[in-house]
Amino acid sequence: MRKSEQSVQRCKTISTLQKLLGGKWKIEILYYIAISDLHRFGQLRRALGEITESSLTKQLRELESDGFLIRHDFHEVPPRVEYTLAPLGERFVEVLRYLKAWGDENLP
Repeated sequence: MRKSEQSVQRCKTISTLQKLLGGKWKIEILYYIAISDLHRFGQLRRALGEITESSLTKQLRELESDGFLIRHDFHEVPPRVEYTLAPLGERFVEVLRYLKAWGDENLP
């Protein structure tokens, strides 16, 4: 059998990463928190534009439960909640920078 006909073995690392960051908005949310220094729910919603409040809430909760974000609730009225990168999210910043640079260079 030629090399091109062999089946490619599935990469568990890439598969897991895709599951963790596969939400429609997750990479963009991480980008805004990491690079653009947006940390409040309202700031993120305005930056993303088309996202619904419930979808943003869901994506933020998933990123928090997967270890990428930390949620800070200030227990104030009106409510004030901010998001920062967890250590896992901080280590992902270099990947975000690379993706942005690659996109700037290669996408129309």
